[in-house]
This record gives sequence, structure tokens and C-alpha cells, in this order.
Amino acid sequence: MDAKTGSNLKTAQLTVGDKSWSLPIHQGTIGPDVIDVGKLYAETGMFTYDPGFTSTAACESKITYIDGDEGILLYRGVPIEQLAEHGDFLETCYLLLYGELPTPAQKTDFDYRVTRHTMVHEQMSRFFQGFRRDAHPMAVMTGCVGALSAFYHDSTDISDPHQRMVASIRMIAKMPTLAAMAYKYNIGQPFVYPKNDLDYATNFLRMCFAVPCEEYKPNPVLARAMDRIFILHADHEQNASTSTVRLAGSTGANPFACIAAGIAALWGPAHGGANEAALKMLAEIGTPERIPEFVKRAKDKNSGFRLMGFGHRVYKNYDPRAKIMQKTAHEVLSELGHRDDPLLQCAIELERVALSDEYFIEKKLYPNVDFYSGITLKAMGIPVNMFTVLFALARTVGWIAQWKEMIEDPSQRIGRPRQLFSGATRRDYIPISRRK
Repeated sequence: MDAKTGSNLKTAQLTVGDKSWSLPIHQGTIGPDVIDVGKLYAETGMFTYDPGFTSTAACESKITYIDGDEGILLYRGVPIEQLAEHGDFLETCYLLLYGELPTPAQKTDFDYRVTRHTMVHEQMSRFFQGFRRDAHPMAVMTGCVGALSAFYHDSTDISDPHQRMVASIRMIAKMPTLAAMAYKYNIGQPFVYPKNDLDYATNFLRMCFAVPCEEYKPNPVLARAMDRIFILHADHEQNASTSTVRLAGSTGANPFACIAAGIAALWGPAHGGANEAALKMLAEIGTPERIPEFVKRAKDKNSGFRLMGFGHRVYKNYDPRAKIMQKTAHEVLSELGHRDDPLLQCAIELERVALSDEYFIEKKLYPNVDFYSGITLKAMGIPVNMFTVLFALARTVGWIAQWKEMIEDPSQRIGRPRQLFSGATRRDYIPISRRK
């Protein structure tokens, strides 16, 4: 029953030598039970040791649930497939932030509030000029999002629920504007202001691709694909960047600083750069005829080569987001006349081979969301160095929801991981004249 804690609490016994201790076991609504080691050091004088925290629950959360073995991803209990098929990104944002799908009136109000916050302070445009034109857009985003706290002093008091709400709306609204500005600055084009009569995804595409000398014509197929990409990346439980946001937030840092920390963590190639790596791999393969050669290399442990976009640290089954992304990739390439795109042909054949090959089946190396998202974004005209920026744009709502949940949790306290120290023991300082 428990679910922290409705009673019927189970316990685990820890025995070291001739001493034993009882540790509470908490049961969630679904998923593995957790052994509470919060008082372990106080009672035993020992810490647990878990590099990467892969067996440690650092928090209690009601937001996102993943079952990697079954290939399940739920936002507040709602399957990702249903949200991607029937909902839109702002509806997903509302769900993640408030815990329920919005009523029609709530949806209208939420969409209105986000849309009316999409502009950024005009001085932000001059802020961009401090960066080199060839700066990586993720470097620009890290700096600009952190700088938001210097422009919006009225929403940095984390103890004020109203200010937390305003900061949340502001970040969801302004992230597409900043992302588009980073892109425009990188390619030397003028910034494009948002338009309040456009939906979230269309507005973003217009800010990226419109130019002053001609009218921008929205493409609903591309807008829907972008919206779906945002939904699929909105949250993913306690991953590296989300944990970074929570750890930064546990210090009492303002929300803009916490999200900037999350962006910095996401920038790592082992986290947010996977779709870029998958695209480069497909380009390296070149044609479907060369796939057997690369599959053979992937099976050889001594080759140093591995297939990017296959397998996932959490999903040991087919990534549920990959199925949606595969359909979206086909829709976009068909709309743009790229049905015969060699990258897509490589992707489809590589997927077919991997799903029928005993080696990949045994290793459970199924295609993940990055496998198709890179191809889709490239077809839409998004440059490779912007892929992770789009990931950050979408993940902002997940970070904000997780940060908000942590701040409102009365049991939260500053994060302080421990260590297994293996360095030198105490030794005295030797004056430099006596050192040899």
C-alpha cells in the first residue's frame, strides 16, 4: 500500500558482521519498491555506493513513469502514444505542470498566457552580439537562459507560488524565441518576432525560417511534426539533465539558473547529442548496400564501432517514442518530396536488419527516438548544430515541472551526494626547500 506512506510499511534487513538494521521499504503506485537509506549513515556509520545513481531513487515524483522492459512511457499516467496522436505540446505542458489534462477553458487560458509571454526583453537582442557568429547555439542558449534572471527580477523568488508560476510560463514561452534567435544569429539573419495568432510549433518554425523580404507560408504537416517532436521530448523522468536541474534547484537557485544548468548537462553527447550522432552514422553508411558491412563491424567488439540510435540505457524493449517518430519521419519526407531520401532508405533497411538479426534481438538493441528524429529534423531544414537546442526547448517544460515539484515538496533539502574516498590519508606539509 505505502506510496509514502499509507502504512503497511515493509522493511529490509541489513546485516554487517554481527549487527543488523531494519530499513523501511517504500512502495510506489507502480514500478520497483525502494529501500529507504536516508538514516543509514546516522545509524550505521556507512554510506551506499552507486556510481551513476543507477540503483538510487533520489526523489519521489508523480510526473513521469518509464517501464524500460515493457517500452512504456507515461506523462502523469497518460501514454505518450495517446498524447502524440491526439494532443498538442501546450496541452502536454499543462498536464506535466498541473497533473491533469486541461478542460477546454483551461486550455484556452493556458495557451493565451504562454502566447502572450513569447517576446523577450528587447535588450536581449544586444546580448546576442557578445557571442561570435560561429558560436555553438547550445553555448548561446546556456548563456541567454541563465541571463533571463537578470531581466525578470519579478519571478525569481522561489518561495512565492505566483512567481514560480510566472517563471514557469515565461520559460515555456520564451524558449522557442531564444532558440530561434540563436539560429538566426548563427546564420547571420535578422531576428523574427513571434506572432500571437500562430500556434506554438508554427510560431517557432516561422521565427526560424521567415525573412523580412517575403511572407512566410506555414506548412501544417511540418508544424505538426515539430509539435510531436516537442511532445516526445518533454520529459523523461530522472535523467542526467533533470537531475542536474533538481540538484541546482535544491540550493534555492532561481529557476532560470536551474534551467541553464539543465541545458549545459543536456549538451553532452552522451545525453542530448544522440540524434546528431545517429544522423552522422547514417551519412557514413551512405547506401543500404553497405549496411551488412557496418552491422558486421557493430558485432565485432574490437572494431570500436557501434550503431548510434539503437538501444537505450532505460528501454530494454522498443522505445515507444521511436514508433511515433518513424511515422512522423515518413510524413515529413513524403510532404517534402524526399520519400527516396538515401538517409531514410538506410534507416529503414538498418531497422529491418537489426530487428531480425539474432545478435540485436539478444542484446535488445532496438531503435530509439534519436534514430528517426535526426532524419526528420534534417529534412525540415534544421541544421545539425540546432538538434540539441530543440531537445532543450522541448525538455524545458519537464525540467520546470520537476523543479516545481521539488520546490513544493516539504521533505526536499539540498542535495549532497557522498563518496568512497580512496586518496591519500593524513600527511604533513613539507616545506618546498626540503622536497626532492
